[in-house]
Amino acid sequence: MGHLRVAMDIGGTFTDLVAFDERDGSYVTRKVSTTPADLTEGVLEGLDQLLDSADDISFIVHGTTQGLNAFLQRRGERVLLLATRGARDVYHIARGARHELYDLHYRKPQPLVRRRDTIAITGRLDYRGEEVEPLSEAELRAAAGQARDEGIKAFAVAFLFSYLNPVHELEAERIILEEFPEASVSLSHRAAREWREYERTSSTVLNAYIAPVVERYLDRLQRSMTERGLTVPLHVMQSSGGILTAQTAREQPIQTLLSGPAGGAMGGAAVAEILSRPNLLCVDMGGTSFDMSLIVDGQPDTVQETELEGLPLLMPIVKIHTIGAGGGSLAYLEAGGLRVGPESAGAQPGPACYRRGGTQPTVTDANLVLGRIDPAFFLGGAMQLDVEAAHAAVASLAAKLGMEPLELAEGILDVVNAKMAQAIRTITVEQGIAPADFAIVAFGGAGAMHAAFLAEELEIPEVIVPVFPGSFSAWGMLRTKLRHDFTTPYYKAATEADRAEMKRLLDELADEGRRALRSEGVAEDKVEVTSLVDMRYVAQEFSLPVPLDSSELDDPNFAAIVAERFHQAYDARYGHANPSAPVEFVSVRATTYGDLGRAEAKRLNGAQPDSHDASSRKVIFARAEHEAAVAVRDSLAPGASLAGPAIVEEPTATTVVPPGWVATVDEHGFLVLRNQKDRR
Repeated sequence: MGHLRVAMDIGGTFTDLVAFDERDGSYVTRKVSTTPADLTEGVLEGLDQLLDSADDISFIVHGTTQGLNAFLQRRGERVLLLATRGARDVYHIARGARHELYDLHYRKPQPLVRRRDTIAITGRLDYRGEEVEPLSEAELRAAAGQARDEGIKAFAVAFLFSYLNPVHELEAERIILEEFPEASVSLSHRAAREWREYERTSSTVLNAYIAPVVERYLDRLQRSMTERGLTVPLHVMQSSGGILTAQTAREQPIQTLLSGPAGGAMGGAAVAEILSRPNLLCVDMGGTSFDMSLIVDGQPDTVQETELEGLPLLMPIVKIHTIGAGGGSLAYLEAGGLRVGPESAGAQPGPACYRRGGTQPTVTDANLVLGRIDPAFFLGGAMQLDVEAAHAAVASLAAKLGMEPLELAEGILDVVNAKMAQAIRTITVEQGIAPADFAIVAFGGAGAMHAAFLAEELEIPEVIVPVFPGSFSAWGMLRTKLRHDFTTPYYKAATEADRAEMKRLLDELADEGRRALRSEGVAEDKVEVTSLVDMRYVAQEFSLPVPLDSSELDDPNFAAIVAERFHQAYDARYGHANPSAPVEFVSVRATTYGDLGRAEAKRLNGAQPDSHDASSRKVIFARAEHEAAVAVRDSLAPGASLAGPAIVEEPTATTVVPPGWVATVDEHGFLVLRNQKDRR
């Protein structure tokens, strides 16, 4: 009988694995190099290091950027888009809005489908979802034949008003698969059952574009794991913060786009629950990127719509802001000045200190040169870093700038810290949020090395470093649930809403979610349902989601209750509201959660080798050499305190405690860093 709950998170440089033992509550982690040529190789290597046998696994979840990488690198499948005759060019016309009004170099986002790969199909539904013109079977069979002849295997079907009635899209799928059984078919009412024709079409096209890539990857991974003896279902993290089965992920690959970073956000929500700290700023600094998200009132900040490289997506998604800043970010000379990132050395060749052929200095090389990383204890001693190679790379660039190597190394960190601090301001200060009202939760392989410096820049007094921060996103995946989101349009003024009709719609959506969870093996008593309504001021274009308790539909004052809640949400988002203005409903939503159990928040059992017993070393801070205390994290009991300058080491990460800061271990094993410089 399996007893390990396992999570895997693939990053640009490293693949992180966490296993929770349900027998004794202990954890084991592994961090292995990501294998860009075939991501499954890194995952399988990590599993081989982590497990004695796949039979030990009772639950397994996977965070992957396979679909996102295929989109960003434009290496998805060629797609044939089928649209309603008369609306063929909806996708290519797109929207006329310009987010950068005075950008003279503005160009519309490059669509994923060429216009000549868009085919108009006869057949029409009206605004009520009723058929006014039958679907042309002959045109569909001709389109399927054309795709087969041209080697196009991915179809996106986006017909008008299909979110109200999917009958034409379902018929199109049946005909296409009759003609072309090997085809991958994405239907808009499955990808995004919402109004707004362009956004729904864009979501469907992206789903079709990445579907074959994700499907091949998951098939390969699951086949390899089955060969190793895995008998439990493989789950995949969603961008919404929930998880789904690999089979559902094959059908809805768009849901997996930001699955890795979403795990970090769910980990942040768990920290908020454990520490009773409702407002947290999650910062995940890995080898390639720096991801930021907010936990507000104990929940990840989520939206129902987003954009990727200018292309809209209609789906629930944790708001994650990402920039190219990580341990592998390259430092270089440009226009006479020092630049750091967004280019990265990645996993291959990696930083110069990895001895894999890299010669340009990176953020990791700079930290190593400054003494903040122990070259003999990187990844818990599994990987030896080359200090001389790092010094040579930094010195080479320093000579070009007329600087001393140590001065340049700190300069590299100052530049990357300034970039990250500015990125944090875009999701806080620019949104009317004061960073000082939040505490930083720092994770990722490099997050805890830079967090205190970011906090100083942003005047944030506290930093929380969770247990095994380098694998925190994977840990967050072990704290979440199966999730399915469903929506249906409901256009009514708040004062004219039919409460019985809204209750019926919400019940239907909830039943649909329960059926989906039941098919994935979730018992009825493990299902939880939450409801939302999308609302807006009358005559506005965009809406806001407002939480709804279905029991409130029995209250005669229901309209006033949700209207007041909407005004509060509007004020929180935009800084103002108009309580006297009429509001209306746009749609109703139901989210169903299936509880499959979760890992508990307990400390990592001792994983450091006994031979690592260093107590201090020289570290550079503010261009001066300091004798910094060095502690192994698992040797610090709850209540232990460490005044900076200090270094706290563990297999998955290193925490830097600068001068003027104090690190304390709380009762949960979290490191809490507080700035003592401005205390009065």
